[in-house]
Amino acid sequence: MTNLLILIPVALFLGLLGLGAFLWSLKSGQYDDLEGAAWRMLDDGEDKPAEDRDHGVPRD
Repeated sequence: MTNLLILIPVALFLGLLGLGAFLWSLKSGQYDDLEGAAWRMLDDGEDKPAEDRDHGVPRD
């Protein structure tokens, strides 16, 4: 029985801590652009100018 007196407040504290972290992530804009990360993953970066691809050496 004394275990429950310890475990229930600990579980409530951890639950509130998780809820607080989730609400903080909503407030800070973590979920604003869900599609952008998927498109950035698929981007291979080959649409950059030729000067950037060749490390500063312009093409003739």
